[in-house]
Amino acid sequence: MADQQTPLVRLSDYTPPAYLVDHVDLTFDLHPTATRVTSQLKMRPNPDGTGGPIRLDGEALRLVSVSRDGAPLTEADYSLSETDLILHDAADGPFALDIVVTIDPEANTQLSGLYRSGGNYCTQCEAEGFRRITYFPDRPDVLATYTVRVEADRDDAPVLLSNGNPGESGQLTEAGRHFAVWHDPHPKPSYLFALVGGDLAHVSDRFTTRSGRDVDLGIYVEPGKEDRCAYALDALKRSMRWDEEVFGREYDLDVFNIVAVSDFNMGAMENKGLNIFNDKYVLASPETATDTDYANIEAIIAHEYFHNWTGNRITCRDWFQLCLKEGLTVFRDQEFSSDMRSRAVERIGDVRTLKAHQFVEDAGPLAHPVRPETYREINNFYTATVYEKGAELIRMLKRLLGDAGFRAGMDLYFDRHDGTAATIEGFLTCFSDATGTDLDAFSVWYHQAGTPEVVASGRWDAAAGRYDLTLTQSCPPTPGQPAKKPVPIPIAFALIGPDGTEMADAGVSSSAIKDGVIRLQSGQERIVFTGLPDRPVPSLLRGFSAPVKLTADLSRDDLLFLAGADTDPFNRWQAIQTIATDILIAAQETLSRGGDPEVGDGFFDALARSIRADTLDPALRAQILTLPSETDIAREIGKAIDPDAIHAAREWLLGAIATRLRGDLEGLYHRLAANAPYSPDAGPAGRRAFRNACLSLIARTGPEGVDLAGQHYRMADNMTDRMAGLTALTRSPGAAADAALADFHDRYKDDPLVLDKWFTVQATVAGPDTLDRVKALTGHAAFSITNPNRIRALIGAFAAGNPTGFNRADGAGYRFVADFVREIDKANPQVAARMLSAFRSWKVLEPGRRAEAEATLRALADQPGLSRDTTDIASRSLA
Repeated sequence: MADQQTPLVRLSDYTPPAYLVDHVDLTFDLHPTATRVTSQLKMRPNPDGTGGPIRLDGEALRLVSVSRDGAPLTEADYSLSETDLILHDAADGPFALDIVVTIDPEANTQLSGLYRSGGNYCTQCEAEGFRRITYFPDRPDVLATYTVRVEADRDDAPVLLSNGNPGESGQLTEAGRHFAVWHDPHPKPSYLFALVGGDLAHVSDRFTTRSGRDVDLGIYVEPGKEDRCAYALDALKRSMRWDEEVFGREYDLDVFNIVAVSDFNMGAMENKGLNIFNDKYVLASPETATDTDYANIEAIIAHEYFHNWTGNRITCRDWFQLCLKEGLTVFRDQEFSSDMRSRAVERIGDVRTLKAHQFVEDAGPLAHPVRPETYREINNFYTATVYEKGAELIRMLKRLLGDAGFRAGMDLYFDRHDGTAATIEGFLTCFSDATGTDLDAFSVWYHQAGTPEVVASGRWDAAAGRYDLTLTQSCPPTPGQPAKKPVPIPIAFALIGPDGTEMADAGVSSSAIKDGVIRLQSGQERIVFTGLPDRPVPSLLRGFSAPVKLTADLSRDDLLFLAGADTDPFNRWQAIQTIATDILIAAQETLSRGGDPEVGDGFFDALARSIRADTLDPALRAQILTLPSETDIAREIGKAIDPDAIHAAREWLLGAIATRLRGDLEGLYHRLAANAPYSPDAGPAGRRAFRNACLSLIARTGPEGVDLAGQHYRMADNMTDRMAGLTALTRSPGAAADAALADFHDRYKDDPLVLDKWFTVQATVAGPDTLDRVKALTGHAAFSITNPNRIRALIGAFAAGNPTGFNRADGAGYRFVADFVREIDKANPQVAARMLSAFRSWKVLEPGRRAEAEATLRALADQPGLSRDTTDIASRSLA
């Protein structure tokens, strides 16, 4: 495979840069096909470096000239290749390099570096895109201040933006040309550079920091979409205030700008002072965005803003430390969302995401530590492990150290490392120094891949009033790590008595317990609780206090008890999920044999009690009413997976719930109808979520249920309800579904973001005809293979969100996705590689599907000319 020739980058090989850059002056003469970039790099030898020739990274550049300290260099003075520019003579003191290159933004379909999309110029430089703009030591441990001058035709690009604070601007002597200068006084790595030029409208506001400084805020969008920016702007202001109050972090520039673009490989990018966003995560109105869209906008606006301190002011020394900025910042945005919304529901959503993506990743061939030791293509390590598991490590650290200890460690981290490129070791040392805690054992979490498995077994001695709890941990092998070490696991717990209260007066002598948390440090821990008047039911891993798989020897009756009595909302939800998972696993086996599955005792009653409990948050009741996904069930089965059998089992149980609880569901549906104008806030959104969860089940009860879904669709005054009606209809294929799809298309055919929803809802319908429908939709006039959002909405949704369609027994789903990956790879390798990650669980499929998936992957991996990004994923998947 071509991947075997791609150099393996190792953390152990890290060496400091030979030369540092103190300041960068950049001048851009923007042109669609021949942008001229003039750079001056003020450089000096690194005292910690090795010296030698001056090497600068560069890709897809046409070198015009290079000078050193004003003296032009000839071809004899340097070597030029497709990946770098090397100046032969070393330097022993400060020097200036002046470099002129030209680039072609119009031809840049990779959307990395400077590209042109929809008539606008835009940049994306993380991880290694700046080298596609000019020659530079493009690595995160080279920090410099920047002054940027941008020149362009005023009619073509009336708005010119870059990082930092605005400087001089005005007309050029050449007719129709203008310029703008921006200066960023804070040293930053090149991956945080940003430039935008184009015809953009904007909305503005102002934020006053806690020290009294005024910051001008701006969101730039396509003209005509200004009215969809209000929520994003409000979320930004709330994020800024929250970071001041919770982490003590104040914004440090005079302006903060956001630009929303339609062609973007990622969700958003935290460039210093100039965040660039996929417009999906900025634009929202009740008519075009769902409650989930609003929540995502709130979270991602916060995430990118929080990077100002955790990622920008303190960046990562090398890309192996990526979790240092991403995991930490995900934790911060999750905490922000929890404070803005329901903490319990936010936690459930975060854990659903973690289990659906990161647990699956940890169990497959793409498993890697939160801080990897090696990589071939860094773009492929923007993963759930780095982001979501990385956030869980921060959450565990906070639980182990306590609120005060965690805040002291964070304050020391900000003080000690501000303006530097840091490492995981440096980060953890701050917490050790601030609290006097030895974190050497905790650091294993960063170096070791895999999801730890905890087994809990209890024994009740009624005569002695004693409960013995034994906890045992293990971790299965992962690629390159066959043997695992124990890790410290904080297990939040309570003993729930027969009356539903916590048995707080239980005696315990173990030093492993502190503040309601069992610290499982070794392979096994035995804890004895004494003085108990009644048998307790243990509530373990409360709030999902650690990213582990927990297996407890709780009976069905114990779980039913916790579902109704646990004082921890997360574990109340988890008890229902555990029962449902057991039912579904048994059902898929029974259905495969042609038998009749059974629900068993108590499940329907527990569900009914939960959804009737008006003391519970409606958003929590919506989560309780939502069964584990087909992916969840496959993950729990773990081997010889038959997606069709899992789908049949889940459809059977959904139908059984709908039939059994129909009266409750219909009553709740009508009682939860809104009587106030739409608001995306947590309260109204939670009621809509619960009502729409009821509708989804009611629609399964027959023609009357389908009619109600059709009425719900037609009467909707917001996109949340309209999508709920449309989705319910498409899950019961027929004339009503077809009519609704046609109506939705006609309503929103000119709105790309809403039309993405139309593509997705069709791609995720389970059925034998779905693949043919998806193939037909690739020929739709609105489908574009150059737009990442549209690719994700159709091809990505089919591959990741339609287990029966993608995993067709004949392998047609695999071949379809692989063919598209092959085609996309020619233009945009990053998007292609992410599409290919849909194959990450192929090794746990039943033998027939496993053979089809493997054959498809091998054919793709052997394809000549495949990009480094895609070849890396293919080869690791097959390893």
